[in-house]
Amino acid sequence: MPPDASLKIFLVCAELTPLAKTGGLADVSAALSDYFLSAGQDIRVLMPFYATLDDSELKIEKVPGLENLEITLGERSFSYGIVKAVSKGAGPDIYLLDCPELFGGEEIYSGPDEHLRFILLSRAGLEFCQQINFAPDIVHCHDWHTALVPIYLKTIYGWDQLFSGTKSVLTIHNIGYQGVFGAGILGDMGLADSAGMLDADDLAGDRVNFMKTGVMHADLLTTVSPTYAKEILEPEYGMGLEQALRARGGSVAGILNGVDYDEWDPETDTLIPFNYSAKKLEGKEQNKKALLKELDMEYRFDQPLIGMVTRLTYQKGIELVQQVIPELLAKRDFSLVVLGSGEHDHEQFFHWLQAKFPGRVYFYQGFNNQLAHRIEAGSDLFLMPSRYEPCGLNQMYSLKYGTVPVVRATGGLADSVQHFDPGSGRGTGVVFHDFDANGLKWAVNTALDLYRNKHGWKQVTFNGMAKDYSWDEQGKIYLERFRKLMSS
Repeated sequence: MPPDASLKIFLVCAELTPLAKTGGLADVSAALSDYFLSAGQDIRVLMPFYATLDDSELKIEKVPGLENLEITLGERSFSYGIVKAVSKGAGPDIYLLDCPELFGGEEIYSGPDEHLRFILLSRAGLEFCQQINFAPDIVHCHDWHTALVPIYLKTIYGWDQLFSGTKSVLTIHNIGYQGVFGAGILGDMGLADSAGMLDADDLAGDRVNFMKTGVMHADLLTTVSPTYAKEILEPEYGMGLEQALRARGGSVAGILNGVDYDEWDPETDTLIPFNYSAKKLEGKEQNKKALLKELDMEYRFDQPLIGMVTRLTYQKGIELVQQVIPELLAKRDFSLVVLGSGEHDHEQFFHWLQAKFPGRVYFYQGFNNQLAHRIEAGSDLFLMPSRYEPCGLNQMYSLKYGTVPVVRATGGLADSVQHFDPGSGRGTGVVFHDFDANGLKWAVNTALDLYRNKHGWKQVTFNGMAKDYSWDEQGKIYLERFRKLMSS
């Protein structure tokens, strides 16, 4: 395939910013779609029309031939339609799978019909292509929700010459979520006669695994950072899929996620009170002062502020924060602001911490996009002590905002943050390796000491702000892999 040839790409996903989001999957799906369009590709996107989907800025258009469709999954039949979502700004063609029976609940992920919802999304996606006679070069699937598409291209829809040249790509955003169900759903999947193409050990254990099935059958597997692509080949990070991944050999590629600098750039960010840049840094301290005032916290010019915007889950290393931060707050001079929600005991810990250190600790339970931007702009340090982190985006936002990331060397954190060496002046943050309390304590103390070294602090800040993790760079790698796959 010529290196500049336009590709027909069909992207199928469960989340897409700003329509429906629970995590980074939504941001990446949206940013990649936008990049593919800007790079001249023929891109179509399909996602579910959740009852909670934010369609306030959309015009919903019916599509001839895509109304009043029916599909049988096992012993149940479902009526559905596919509509087009037209936004005010330019963007890729986004289509919504409208099936209130399956997607009419109050949550994006929930309920006893979870497997049916994403079987329908996968099959309806391919039938959508049939209905509009769109022959994709690449079907780009994301996480377990659409990981059955590759096997469907080889089985139920293998007869259709429309897909004769189609290659499937599965991007693994977080291998910890795999879509595991009892083997009794084989009939619902439409794969009862193709059970030999599923993992035999899973079937013997009376289960099917959507993600593993995708790993076995996708033409290309990508994940969201080079380091994570290596980590998931080992038992510690592979979550039971390491053998299936190792069996795919060179078909597994790690591509670091990009950042949408149209949204995350302190020079143009409309959600922060003072814009600033590496050349005009005065606004950063003004943002810090404004943030602390907004949160009714103490402000001192020389007191560092540590920020966290995170899910409060096992993955994110919150137990290390519980072990280390109270003692450090008692001994060192800094303040802390945390935005997030998740496991109840972690939420209760931060409520307790705020009460114990009034004026120095603030906890916002939940998510608030504007506050997330203001934390990035107003903090001096940003803490990400993750147990594992497929890619992570906040550390890259932090670099752009001159907010020095303190991270553990795992996944995308290891790929995007380099430990600062005061001697050479190289590096962009503080990196620790061992996932234990001593490792985090060393990292925070090192960061607080670096803050007092004004020359070193200025250098590490400038180093970070000079980094470019835009989708213009990372998206090119996807297209290179897609074209290589089409030419193979």
